[in-house]
Amino acid sequence: MKVLGINGSHRAGKGTAALLQAALDGAAEQGTALGVPVSGELVELSRLDIGFCIGCNRCLAQTSCTLADDMNDLYEKLRDADVVLLASPDYFGAVSARMKNFMDRTRPFHMVENVLTGKVGGALSTAGLNNCGGEGTLALLDSWFATQGMLAVHPRTPGAPLAGGVVATGFAGLNEKGQPQWRSVKGDEIGFALARQLGREAVSLAARLR
Repeated sequence: MKVLGINGSHRAGKGTAALLQAALDGAAEQGTALGVPVSGELVELSRLDIGFCIGCNRCLAQTSCTLADDMNDLYEKLRDADVVLLASPDYFGAVSARMKNFMDRTRPFHMVENVLTGKVGGALSTAGLNNCGGEGTLALLDSWFATQGMLAVHPRTPGAPLAGGVVATGFAGLNEKGQPQWRSVKGDEIGFALARQLGREAVSLAARLR
């Protein structure tokens, strides 16, 4: 089983990448538990040359794009993947520009037919504050999964629900003056626990669909 993680952060290898890697680790763990070999790959959009959609509308008649850049390789990775995990930092309550550009460039996979129909998807986000933008980012990613005809997983760890989705934040609480205190998003134990659970549940669903 192939699990593809796509990081929309402008900063490769930082907090959002770590959160996405936790989901990939969870996917690998679940594959081992189910006896299903899982290969995971993390793609950094910031390291790719992906141009803007130019609105030529060629994709109204074909499932490929006329632009020649690194998106061509990513199209093939998307076609081959059983699970697609998208991660983006929260930028004003939405995905990053890199992630939005990626989403725009997947238009050829939707206009003639939904090329990704039936694949499993999962959304992750990082943010500065709790309940302040990350949820909107997840909603946009979930909308992309729905548009592509994919099945989106929403993780829940055992016991009481911890959160509505996978959002790791840099908010560490308020000091005695009511001012926010900050940490690395890597210190968000709940966010990372949910990321690992997302990977596990995505693989479980994909295995059932095989």
